[in-house]
Amino acid sequence: MTSTGQNERLAQLAAAGVSIWLDDLSRERIETGNLADLVATRSVVGVTTNPTIFATALADGERYDDQVAGLTRGGASVEDVIAEITTDDVRNACDVFLETFEATDGVDGRVSIEVPPALAFDTEGTIEAARGLWRKVDRPNLLIKIPATDEGLPAIVATLGEGISVNVTLIFGLDRYEQVMEAYLSGLEQAKNGGVDLSTLHSVASFFVSRVDAETDSRLEKIGSDEALGLRGKAAVANARLAFERFERIFADERFTALAAAGARVQRPLWASTGVKNPEYSDTLYVTELVTSGVVNTMPEKTLNAFADHGEVEGDQIRGTYDAAREHMARLADLGVKYEEVIEALEHEGVEKFVGSWHELVGTVEAQMDKSRR
Repeated sequence: MTSTGQNERLAQLAAAGVSIWLDDLSRERIETGNLADLVATRSVVGVTTNPTIFATALADGERYDDQVAGLTRGGASVEDVIAEITTDDVRNACDVFLETFEATDGVDGRVSIEVPPALAFDTEGTIEAARGLWRKVDRPNLLIKIPATDEGLPAIVATLGEGISVNVTLIFGLDRYEQVMEAYLSGLEQAKNGGVDLSTLHSVASFFVSRVDAETDSRLEKIGSDEALGLRGKAAVANARLAFERFERIFADERFTALAAAGARVQRPLWASTGVKNPEYSDTLYVTELVTSGVVNTMPEKTLNAFADHGEVEGDQIRGTYDAAREHMARLADLGVKYEEVIEALEHEGVEKFVGSWHELVGTVEAQMDKSRR
Protein backbone atom coordinates (compact mmCIF):
# COMPACT_ATOMS: atom_id res chain seq x y z
CA MET A 1 0.00 0.00 0.00
CA THR A 2 1.39 3.38 -0.99
CA SER A 3 1.16 6.28 1.40
CA THR A 4 0.92 9.91 0.34
CA GLY A 5 2.77 12.93 1.57
CA GLN A 6 6.50 13.38 2.03
CA ASN A 7 8.22 13.10 5.38
CA GLU A 8 8.87 16.69 6.49
CA ARG A 9 12.47 16.23 7.64
CA LEU A 10 13.54 14.46 4.47
CA ALA A 11 11.67 17.00 2.36
CA GLN A 12 13.67 19.75 4.09
CA LEU A 13 16.88 17.87 3.31
CA ALA A 14 15.88 17.62 -0.34
CA ALA A 15 14.93 21.31 -0.39
CA ALA A 16 18.44 22.12 0.88
CA GLY A 17 19.79 20.64 -2.36
CA VAL A 18 20.68 17.12 -1.20
CA SER A 19 19.53 14.33 -3.52
CA ILE A 20 18.45 11.41 -1.33
CA TRP A 21 19.35 8.03 -2.77
CA LEU A 22 18.71 4.67 -1.13
CA ASP A 23 21.70 2.36 -0.74
CA ASP A 24 19.65 -0.79 -1.19
CA LEU A 25 17.58 -2.67 -3.74
CA SER A 26 15.65 -5.93 -3.85
CA ARG A 27 13.00 -7.51 -6.02
CA GLU A 28 10.69 -7.42 -3.02
CA ARG A 29 11.06 -3.64 -2.77
CA ILE A 30 10.15 -3.30 -6.43
CA GLU A 31 7.28 -5.81 -6.61
CA THR A 32 5.56 -4.81 -3.35
CA GLY A 33 5.62 -1.12 -4.25
CA ASN A 34 7.97 -0.32 -1.37
CA LEU A 35 10.44 1.45 -3.67
CA ALA A 36 7.69 3.57 -5.21
CA ASP A 37 6.47 4.31 -1.68
CA LEU A 38 9.91 5.60 -0.70
CA VAL A 39 9.77 7.93 -3.69
CA ALA A 40 6.34 9.14 -2.60
CA THR A 41 6.98 9.47 1.14
CA ARG A 42 10.74 9.65 1.76
CA SER A 43 11.96 11.98 -1.03
CA VAL A 44 14.07 9.14 -2.45
CA VAL A 45 15.22 10.03 -5.98
CA GLY A 46 17.75 7.29 -6.75
CA VAL A 47 19.23 3.94 -5.76
CA THR A 48 22.74 2.52 -5.46
CA THR A 49 23.49 -1.20 -5.41
CA ASN A 50 26.43 -3.51 -4.82
CA PRO A 51 26.92 -7.29 -4.77
CA THR A 52 26.35 -7.53 -1.00
CA ILE A 53 22.98 -5.84 -1.41
CA PHE A 54 21.98 -8.38 -4.05
CA ALA A 55 23.32 -11.28 -1.96
CA THR A 56 21.19 -10.14 0.99
CA ALA A 57 18.13 -9.80 -1.21
CA LEU A 58 18.64 -13.29 -2.60
CA ALA A 59 19.19 -14.87 0.80
CA ASP A 60 16.24 -13.14 2.46
CA GLY A 61 13.48 -13.75 -0.05
CA GLU A 62 11.89 -16.29 -2.37
CA ARG A 63 11.15 -13.93 -5.24
CA TYR A 64 14.25 -15.08 -7.16
CA ASP A 65 13.67 -18.81 -6.78
CA ASP A 66 11.77 -19.45 -10.01
CA GLN A 67 14.15 -17.39 -12.11
CA VAL A 68 17.23 -19.02 -10.58
CA ALA A 69 15.71 -22.49 -11.06
CA GLY A 70 14.84 -21.79 -14.68
CA LEU A 71 18.27 -20.43 -15.50
CA THR A 72 19.92 -23.37 -13.73
CA ARG A 73 17.86 -25.90 -15.69
CA GLY A 74 18.87 -24.07 -18.86
CA GLY A 75 22.53 -24.64 -18.10
CA ALA A 76 23.39 -21.07 -17.06
CA SER A 77 26.65 -20.46 -15.21
CA VAL A 78 26.81 -18.68 -11.87
CA GLU A 79 27.99 -15.54 -13.68
CA ASP A 80 25.06 -15.78 -16.12
CA VAL A 81 22.57 -16.10 -13.27
CA ILE A 82 24.05 -13.11 -11.47
CA ALA A 83 23.91 -11.04 -14.66
CA GLU A 84 20.27 -11.92 -15.31
CA ILE A 85 18.87 -11.36 -11.83
CA THR A 86 20.80 -8.17 -11.07
CA THR A 87 20.16 -6.48 -14.41
CA ASP A 88 16.47 -7.40 -14.22
CA ASP A 89 16.18 -5.73 -10.81
CA VAL A 90 18.13 -2.68 -11.90
CA ARG A 91 16.13 -2.33 -15.12
CA ASN A 92 12.85 -2.51 -13.20
CA ALA A 93 14.13 -0.02 -10.64
CA CYS A 94 15.10 2.33 -13.47
CA ASP A 95 11.48 2.13 -14.64
CA VAL A 96 10.25 3.04 -11.15
CA PHE A 97 12.43 6.15 -11.27
CA LEU A 98 11.70 7.12 -14.88
CA GLU A 99 9.28 9.88 -13.91
CA THR A 100 11.84 11.34 -11.50
CA PHE A 101 14.52 11.07 -14.19
CA GLU A 102 12.40 13.02 -16.64
CA ALA A 103 11.27 15.61 -14.07
CA THR A 104 14.88 16.40 -13.07
CA ASP A 105 16.25 16.52 -16.63
CA GLY A 106 18.22 13.35 -15.97
CA VAL A 107 19.99 14.58 -12.85
CA ASP A 108 18.18 12.19 -10.51
CA GLY A 109 16.05 9.10 -10.95
CA ARG A 110 19.30 7.16 -11.24
CA VAL A 111 20.06 3.51 -10.47
CA SER A 112 23.65 2.26 -10.20
CA ILE A 113 25.05 -1.20 -10.91
CA GLU A 114 28.68 -2.29 -10.42
CA VAL A 115 31.03 -3.88 -12.88
CA PRO A 116 32.30 -7.21 -11.46
CA PRO A 117 34.83 -6.31 -8.74
CA ALA A 118 37.31 -8.90 -9.99
CA LEU A 119 37.97 -6.41 -12.78
CA ALA A 120 39.16 -3.68 -10.39
CA PHE A 121 42.71 -3.96 -11.79
CA ASP A 122 41.73 -4.70 -15.39
CA THR A 123 41.15 -1.60 -17.52
CA GLU A 124 39.99 -3.31 -20.71
CA GLY A 125 37.87 -5.81 -18.82
CA THR A 126 36.14 -2.98 -16.97
CA ILE A 127 35.41 -1.10 -20.19
CA GLU A 128 33.92 -4.21 -21.79
CA ALA A 129 31.85 -5.01 -18.69
CA ALA A 130 30.54 -1.44 -18.58
CA ARG A 131 29.48 -1.66 -22.22
CA GLY A 132 27.76 -4.99 -21.59
CA LEU A 133 25.83 -3.76 -18.56
CA TRP A 134 24.81 -0.58 -20.38
CA ARG A 135 23.45 -2.59 -23.31
CA LYS A 136 21.79 -5.24 -21.15
CA VAL A 137 19.93 -2.91 -18.79
CA ASP A 138 19.14 -0.58 -21.70
CA ARG A 139 17.78 2.35 -19.68
CA PRO A 140 18.88 5.99 -19.97
CA ASN A 141 18.82 6.50 -16.18
CA LEU A 142 21.43 3.82 -15.46
CA LEU A 143 24.82 4.57 -13.91
CA ILE A 144 27.69 2.08 -14.24
CA LYS A 145 29.79 1.86 -11.05
CA ILE A 146 33.52 1.72 -11.71
CA PRO A 147 36.10 1.74 -8.89
CA ALA A 148 38.63 4.57 -8.65
CA THR A 149 41.67 2.29 -8.87
CA ASP A 150 44.69 3.18 -11.01
CA GLU A 151 43.31 0.78 -13.63
CA GLY A 152 39.77 2.06 -13.17
CA LEU A 153 40.60 5.67 -14.02
CA PRO A 154 41.34 5.11 -17.75
CA ALA A 155 38.28 2.85 -17.91
CA ILE A 156 36.20 5.75 -16.57
CA VAL A 157 37.58 8.03 -19.29
CA ALA A 158 36.85 5.50 -22.04
CA THR A 159 33.38 4.61 -20.76
CA LEU A 160 32.30 8.24 -20.53
CA GLY A 161 33.89 8.86 -23.90
CA GLU A 162 31.47 6.33 -25.39
CA GLY A 163 28.49 8.17 -23.91
CA ILE A 164 27.93 5.87 -20.92
CA SER A 165 27.09 7.53 -17.59
CA VAL A 166 29.27 6.52 -14.64
CA ASN A 167 29.19 6.34 -10.85
CA VAL A 168 32.82 6.33 -9.72
CA THR A 169 33.10 4.38 -6.48
CA LEU A 170 35.67 3.65 -3.74
CA ILE A 171 37.01 7.19 -3.32
CA PHE A 172 38.55 7.89 0.08
CA GLY A 173 41.29 10.49 -0.37
CA LEU A 174 41.54 13.99 -1.75
CA ASP A 175 44.26 13.33 -4.33
CA ARG A 176 42.40 10.30 -5.68
CA TYR A 177 39.21 12.36 -5.86
CA GLU A 178 41.04 14.98 -7.90
CA GLN A 179 42.20 12.22 -10.28
CA VAL A 180 38.58 11.09 -10.61
CA MET A 181 37.41 14.59 -11.54
CA GLU A 182 40.26 14.85 -14.06
CA ALA A 183 39.17 11.51 -15.55
CA TYR A 184 35.63 12.83 -15.82
CA LEU A 185 36.78 15.91 -17.69
CA SER A 186 38.92 13.78 -20.02
CA GLY A 187 35.93 11.52 -20.63
CA LEU A 188 33.77 14.52 -21.49
CA GLU A 189 36.41 15.76 -23.92
CA GLN A 190 36.58 12.35 -25.61
CA ALA A 191 32.79 12.23 -25.80
CA LYS A 192 32.65 15.71 -27.32
CA ASN A 193 35.26 14.80 -29.93
CA GLY A 194 33.25 11.67 -30.72
CA GLY A 195 30.05 13.61 -31.31
CA VAL A 196 28.26 12.59 -28.10
CA ASP A 197 25.64 15.03 -26.80
CA LEU A 198 27.30 16.05 -23.52
CA SER A 199 23.98 16.95 -21.91
CA THR A 200 23.10 13.24 -21.89
CA LEU A 201 26.21 12.27 -19.89
CA HIS A 202 25.93 12.15 -16.11
CA SER A 203 28.30 11.12 -13.37
CA VAL A 204 28.63 11.06 -9.61
CA ALA A 205 31.79 10.56 -7.58
CA SER A 206 31.15 8.32 -4.57
CA PHE A 207 33.29 9.70 -1.75
CA PHE A 208 33.28 7.32 1.22
CA VAL A 209 32.69 8.87 4.62
CA SER A 210 32.22 6.67 7.71
CA ARG A 211 35.19 4.39 7.07
CA VAL A 212 37.51 7.40 7.40
CA ASP A 213 36.38 7.85 11.00
CA ALA A 214 36.64 4.13 11.71
CA GLU A 215 40.27 4.03 10.57
CA THR A 216 41.26 7.37 12.10
CA ASP A 217 39.53 6.68 15.42
CA SER A 218 41.36 3.36 15.82
CA ARG A 219 44.68 5.20 15.48
CA LEU A 220 43.61 7.91 17.92
CA GLU A 221 42.56 5.27 20.44
CA LYS A 222 46.00 3.64 20.22
CA ILE A 223 47.54 7.01 21.09
CA GLY A 224 45.07 7.21 23.96
CA SER A 225 45.71 10.76 25.22
CA ASP A 226 42.83 13.05 26.14
CA GLU A 227 43.64 15.22 23.15
CA ALA A 228 43.64 12.24 20.79
CA LEU A 229 40.40 10.84 22.14
CA GLY A 230 38.81 14.26 21.85
CA LEU A 231 39.47 14.30 18.10
CA ARG A 232 37.50 11.11 17.37
CA GLY A 233 34.51 11.18 15.05
CA LYS A 234 35.50 14.31 13.14
CA ALA A 235 37.97 13.29 10.43
CA ALA A 236 35.38 11.86 8.04
CA VAL A 237 33.33 15.04 7.90
CA ALA A 238 36.46 17.22 7.62
CA ASN A 239 37.75 15.03 4.77
CA ALA A 240 34.44 15.23 2.90
CA ARG A 241 34.31 19.01 3.32
CA LEU A 242 37.80 19.36 1.88
CA ALA A 243 36.74 17.13 -1.01
CA PHE A 244 33.90 19.52 -1.74
CA GLU A 245 36.37 22.41 -1.75
CA ARG A 246 38.30 20.64 -4.52
CA PHE A 247 35.05 19.98 -6.38
CA GLU A 248 34.24 23.68 -6.32
CA ARG A 249 37.70 24.62 -7.59
CA ILE A 250 37.86 22.12 -10.45
CA PHE A 251 34.38 22.76 -11.75
CA ALA A 252 34.93 26.53 -11.70
CA ASP A 253 38.04 26.11 -13.86
CA GLU A 254 38.07 27.17 -17.51
CA ARG A 255 38.56 23.57 -18.65
CA PHE A 256 35.11 22.62 -17.38
CA THR A 257 33.61 25.98 -18.32
CA ALA A 258 34.39 25.24 -21.96
CA LEU A 259 32.73 21.82 -21.69
CA ALA A 260 29.72 23.30 -19.89
CA ALA A 261 29.23 25.64 -22.84
CA ALA A 262 28.81 22.48 -24.94
CA GLY A 263 26.16 21.12 -22.55
CA ALA A 264 28.27 19.23 -19.98
CA ARG A 265 27.05 18.73 -16.41
CA VAL A 266 29.16 18.75 -13.27
CA GLN A 267 30.10 15.42 -11.73
CA ARG A 268 28.23 15.62 -8.45
CA PRO A 269 29.86 14.52 -5.19
CA LEU A 270 28.01 11.57 -3.67
CA TRP A 271 28.45 10.92 0.05
CA ALA A 272 28.71 7.13 0.36
CA SER A 273 29.08 4.91 3.43
CA THR A 274 26.91 7.28 5.46
CA GLY A 275 25.66 4.72 7.97
CA VAL A 276 27.30 5.39 11.34
CA LYS A 277 29.59 2.59 12.48
CA ASN A 278 30.21 3.85 16.04
CA PRO A 279 26.97 3.63 18.11
CA GLU A 280 28.24 6.47 20.30
CA TYR A 281 27.85 8.90 17.40
CA SER A 282 24.61 10.45 16.20
CA ASP A 283 22.95 8.08 13.75
CA THR A 284 22.42 10.99 11.34
CA LEU A 285 25.96 12.41 11.67
CA TYR A 286 27.05 11.85 8.07
CA VAL A 287 23.85 13.35 6.71
CA THR A 288 23.37 16.37 9.00
CA GLU A 289 27.02 17.49 8.84
CA LEU A 290 27.31 17.19 5.05
CA VAL A 291 24.34 19.23 3.89
CA THR A 292 24.95 21.52 0.94
CA SER A 293 23.29 22.06 -2.40
CA GLY A 294 24.28 19.95 -5.37
CA VAL A 295 25.31 16.72 -3.64
CA VAL A 296 23.92 13.21 -3.33
CA ASN A 297 23.69 11.31 -0.05
CA THR A 298 23.11 7.59 -0.53
CA MET A 299 21.80 6.09 2.70
CA PRO A 300 21.05 2.63 4.01
CA GLU A 301 17.42 2.42 5.04
CA LYS A 302 18.31 2.56 8.73
CA THR A 303 19.95 5.96 8.25
CA LEU A 304 17.12 7.16 6.02
CA ASN A 305 14.56 6.28 8.69
CA ALA A 306 16.66 7.82 11.45
CA PHE A 307 16.77 11.12 9.60
CA ALA A 308 13.05 10.91 8.88
CA ASP A 309 12.48 10.53 12.61
CA HIS A 310 14.84 13.10 14.12
CA GLY A 311 17.23 14.52 11.51
CA GLU A 312 17.85 18.26 11.46
CA VAL A 313 18.66 20.53 8.53
CA GLU A 314 20.55 23.54 9.84
CA GLY A 315 21.64 25.22 6.62
CA ASP A 316 24.74 24.68 4.53
CA GLN A 317 27.27 22.69 6.55
CA ILE A 318 30.09 22.61 4.00
CA ARG A 319 30.74 25.88 2.22
CA GLY A 320 32.89 28.10 4.39
CA THR A 321 34.18 25.27 6.62
CA TYR A 322 37.39 24.52 4.77
CA ASP A 323 39.87 26.28 7.06
CA ALA A 324 38.43 24.56 10.13
CA ALA A 325 38.60 21.21 8.32
CA ARG A 326 42.25 21.80 7.43
CA GLU A 327 42.98 22.74 11.03
CA HIS A 328 41.47 19.47 12.24
CA MET A 329 43.58 17.47 9.80
CA ALA A 330 46.68 19.36 10.95
CA ARG A 331 45.93 18.47 14.58
CA LEU A 332 45.69 14.81 13.60
CA ALA A 333 49.04 15.03 11.81
CA ASP A 334 50.62 16.68 14.84
CA LEU A 335 49.55 13.67 16.92
CA GLY A 336 51.13 11.29 14.41
CA VAL A 337 48.00 10.26 12.52
CA LYS A 338 49.26 10.53 8.95
CA TYR A 339 46.58 11.23 6.36
CA GLU A 340 48.38 9.39 3.55
CA GLU A 341 48.65 6.24 5.67
CA VAL A 342 44.97 6.37 6.62
CA ILE A 343 43.92 6.73 2.98
CA GLU A 344 46.29 4.01 1.77
CA ALA A 345 44.88 1.60 4.37
CA LEU A 346 41.32 2.49 3.40
CA GLU A 347 41.94 2.08 -0.33
CA HIS A 348 43.53 -1.32 0.23
CA GLU A 349 40.70 -2.42 2.54
CA GLY A 350 38.12 -0.93 0.17
CA VAL A 351 39.25 -3.03 -2.78
CA GLU A 352 39.39 -6.15 -0.56
CA LYS A 353 35.80 -5.53 0.60
CA PHE A 354 34.80 -4.75 -2.99
CA VAL A 355 36.08 -8.14 -4.18
CA GLY A 356 34.82 -9.91 -1.04
CA SER A 357 31.35 -8.56 -1.72
CA TRP A 358 31.39 -10.25 -5.14
CA HIS A 359 32.49 -13.58 -3.65
CA GLU A 360 29.62 -13.30 -1.19
CA LEU A 361 27.16 -12.87 -4.06
CA VAL A 362 28.68 -15.78 -5.99
CA GLY A 363 28.41 -18.02 -2.93
CA THR A 364 24.79 -17.03 -2.33
CA VAL A 365 23.83 -17.67 -5.96
CA GLU A 366 25.63 -21.03 -5.99
CA ALA A 367 23.66 -22.05 -2.91
CA GLN A 368 20.39 -21.00 -4.57
CA MET A 369 21.31 -22.91 -7.72
CA ASP A 370 22.13 -26.03 -5.69
CA LYS A 371 18.81 -25.74 -3.88
CA SER A 372 16.95 -25.54 -7.21
CA ARG A 373 18.57 -28.79 -8.36
CA ARG A 374 17.22 -30.84 -5.46
